[in-house]
Amino acid sequence: MLEIKNIDVYYGEFQALFNVSMKISEGETVITVGPNGAGKSTLLKSISGLLQPRNGSITFLGQRLDGLPAHEIVKLGIAHVPEGGRLFPRLTVMENLKIGSYLPRARKEFKQALKEIYQLFPVLDERKRQLADTLSGGERQMLAIARCLMSKPKLILLDEPSSGLAPRVVSRVFEFVHQIKAQGYSILMVEQNVRKALQLSNRAYLMESGRIHKEGTKQDFLEDPYIKKVYIGM
Repeated sequence: MLEIKNIDVYYGEFQALFNVSMKISEGETVITVGPNGAGKSTLLKSISGLLQPRNGSITFLGQRLDGLPAHEIVKLGIAHVPEGGRLFPRLTVMENLKIGSYLPRARKEFKQALKEIYQLFPVLDERKRQLADTLSGGERQMLAIARCLMSKPKLILLDEPSSGLAPRVVSRVFEFVHQIKAQGYSILMVEQNVRKALQLSNRAYLMESGRIHKEGTKQDFLEDPYIKKVYIGM
């Protein structure tokens, strides 16, 4: 579905990603773990067109993404939920969801998509007339994920969905991710809470200093002594 081959990504003259390669198959949930500054968010921005690789290639469903602007990549079926959600705080829940369905194919299916969102996240139906900045942290993250689903994506990029949330809310956010995984969506997630993220994943990548240092199944990561010590705290 998605294939990244040997990409190098820079911010000006500073190189953030070095020869990074990765694959995601249809229906998979793949997580990328690593310390702050490892290049995980840069990877997602490179896939969604916010950054352009200087070398290498990114292919989605047989089409090259590198070189395409972000709005064209969204049209192809990739939705990016950045860290913090980036909602429109002075718009209502419903207005934020409408913005998510701006693509022509999504506008045609707006009513059905909204029905599905409310079935997945009933609290958004209850809060649909509230301003986004009056929601709790967990509800805002739920809305950010729901807004991305309104675009009818084939692949969802989630950047630190539990970041900055209270521990009791983190569990709810992972429940939301589990729900969309159960719907059959393909997911690439960057996440610091490695233990919880691994429970949802099919495969995982470890990224450190802009490079992929390990690739494996969920079980490979759970049993790796270095991962357990450094990232899981066992």
